[in-house]
This record gives sequence, C-alpha cells and structure tokens, in this order.
Amino acid sequence: MKETKMFACSHCGAQYQKWVGRCLECGKWGTIAEQALNEKPSPSNKSGKTFAAAKTIKLSDIQSTQVQRMQTKSNELNRVLGGGLVPGSFILLGGEPGIGKSTLSIQIASMIPQCLYISGEESVEQIKLRADRLKLETSTLHLLNETHLETILATIDAVKSPLVIIDSIQTMYTSEVDGEPGNVSQLRACAVKLLEAAKSTNTAIVLIGHVTKDGTVAGPRTLEHLVDTVLYLEGDRYHDIRILRTVKNRFGSTDEVGMFEMNENGLIDVANPSAMLLAERGDTMPGSVVTCLTEGTRSLLVEVQALITKTSFGYPVRKASGFDLNRLHVLIAVLQRRAALNLAQYDVHINIVGGVVADEPAADLAICLAIASAYKDKALGNDLAVFGEVGLGGEIRSVRFLEKRIKECENLGMKRIITTLGPKGHGESKKVKIINVKNIDELIKHT
Repeated sequence: MKETKMFACSHCGAQYQKWVGRCLECGKWGTIAEQALNEKPSPSNKSGKTFAAAKTIKLSDIQSTQVQRMQTKSNELNRVLGGGLVPGSFILLGGEPGIGKSTLSIQIASMIPQCLYISGEESVEQIKLRADRLKLETSTLHLLNETHLETILATIDAVKSPLVIIDSIQTMYTSEVDGEPGNVSQLRACAVKLLEAAKSTNTAIVLIGHVTKDGTVAGPRTLEHLVDTVLYLEGDRYHDIRILRTVKNRFGSTDEVGMFEMNENGLIDVANPSAMLLAERGDTMPGSVVTCLTEGTRSLLVEVQALITKTSFGYPVRKASGFDLNRLHVLIAVLQRRAALNLAQYDVHINIVGGVVADEPAADLAICLAIASAYKDKALGNDLAVFGEVGLGGEIRSVRFLEKRIKECENLGMKRIITTLGPKGHGESKKVKIINVKNIDELIKHT
C-alpha cells in the first residue's frame, strides 16, 4: 500500500496535489491542509472477464411497510423529525459551540430507554453532573467516554441500543486513516463506518457536529450528503429562544421547525412562541410594531423596533439587529424616494426583539412602518400587526401563508392587520379588521 501526500480543504473536502492559498471549490482562504492518504491499488478488469447483470425489481412489486418510530417526550422534536426517530436512521445535529447541542442530546438520551451516549469531549462524571442539573431520568442510560471508532463500533454491537448519540464527531478517529481527529479524512471515514453500523444493526445514530457562524469548521458541511437527516440548532446564546431547523430529512418534511426555550431545566418545548415573545411588550411607543414571520409551517409574531435620531456625523448611521443591513438600506431608499421621508440626516436603528432573525420579505412592511412611526414620533397601538413585501417602486406584494398569519394574529388578540391581499383577494377574517394597502403612500397614511 503506497502512502501519498495530498492537500484537502477543511471546509468542503476538495483535494489538491499541492498547497494552494484559496480553495477553488468553495472559495475559502487558509483552509487547505496536508494529509496523508493510503493509496490502495484501484480495481481493474485486466483479465477481460465479463460480469453478469444484477437482478432488478419493480417498484410496484415491493410491499409497503409501516415504520414504527421511536417517540420522544418532546412534541417539538417529534414535529421536526417527522413523527419520531426512525430505527436505523443516521442523523446529524449541528450548531455553533455553546448553543445547546449537548444539552438537547442528553435530554433526547434520557427519553429513549437503553440509549447509549458516547462522549469524546466530557468524562462520564461531567455528563452525570449535567444530567443531575437538568433533573433527568437516566436509570437506563448507558455512558461511554471514548474516541477510538473501532472500540465504539464494538460497543454498539455489544450493547444493542436502539439509539446511539455521539458527542461529537470531530473528536472521533479511526486507526485505518492517518491524520488528527477532526480533519476531513478522519471525519469522512468515521462517518462511513458509523453509517454502515446504523444500517446493519438497525440502530438510530445521532452525530453532533460543531460549526461556526460562517460554517468554516470541517464537519457538518462534509457530512451532510452521508446522513439521512440534518438538523441545525439556531439561536442567540444571549436569548432564551432556540430554533431546531431541518435542512435535510429522508423520513419527513423539511418545512418544520421546533421552538425551544433554554432555562435551568434545559431546552423546554414552546407551544406558543408568539405569546412568549410579546409577553414583555408594554405600552406602545413610536417605532414599535408587530409583524408575523413564518418558521417552517408555523407563524410567529415578533416585535419590530425602530429608533431614529439626528445624525452627528456627515454620513448617517444605519444599524440592524436581527435584520439584513443591506435590505434595510434598500427600504430606507424606497421610503425616501416613494414616501418623501427625509431620512438622509437621521441615524436609523432597527431591532427584532427576542433574538429572532427576520430573514423573509414579509418583514419589509413592518420595517417601513416602524421607521415611519419613529420618524413622525407617533405610536401605532398594541393591537396592530403588519406584514408584506415592499418592492423598489413602493408597491406592496402579498406573502405566502397569508391565512395562517391572519389566524395567528387572531389568536394573539390583534384587532387590525395592515397587509395586501394580492390579486386573488384571499385572507378574510371576522375577528380582525384587515387594512388592504397597495403601496407605500397608503401605508404612511396610517401613521
């Protein structure tokens, strides 16, 4: 077996014969590192033998079987997984360090009897302390502190647990591949062997992988094509809300998200996140308005705040928390050109309350109305919700899931909704007054 030296990108796994400063596949700088490869002779058909064709089977001849999923005690987690854990599934749980992946994983482990929890980062004593702090039932939970993959595979085969959680994949290594734990070769080799173990033993395996804010750490990006399900735990570590999002799911929908609240008991299901986000909203003030966002198939009411002050510099400052700054510049330009708001001499600050990220066009209308309210120093009231997309011509466009958004506003006690019903005119309500606006000029009249 011949050993050769190769260079691989730690972000996307692209390989090169010599070192380069910038990866040609993903465009990242400084991610190329040297790794040793054991080069096996490639199989060839030098003998000229012919091979028999494999036997195929018609799809209609295959009998459908109902998979018995493993139910967890978390409705939000079951929602994201499509109804529960599928035996033999291979799941990747990713997220930034400190976001709550280990907390969620130990909670999942406590929900499934005879679960095997393998940690390469913490000792079994540390895991026990965390489980006690979260007040979890762990009488049937098996713990193992190990990073050697071959030992882990032997343990999985011996314990025969229905669920195995590995925290984290970056700490695992196999003796068959050279290199430090966490590099691309080790990650890929370990993942392939664990995938084979999951399918051969019908054991559900959950891998935990760390990613940074820009996704530059090797791991989840490399493993996504190997696993059945990819889950990402998102949120701001300085806020309590956590969102579990499905990026890929072979056993369910990718349109579902789970909402959790982080407290002293771990990650707790949030059945009504809108009420929690608006609970601390007091008397209305200028620049404050409620909008309705969608996370997956569920609607979420959040507060949008705008603050406008006279600029002290030659160039006005624009800041946004939870909203795209480039999109904010576009909306300010639309307000100046189409609504005649003189914002050139004012600093504009936008905040989405609760650490929620408003990354859909439906938040455009609320941002514009909040800015106009702050500019005119006029409050809008606590019973108003606003959502809609704003075009460069000042026109307001309808958004998807209109009926669901209106229903969520009804449930939270809103009395007025400013939006556009679109050309089809869908979205009627007997409990809420819907104000249909077509452009920015009509919107400004309501401030």
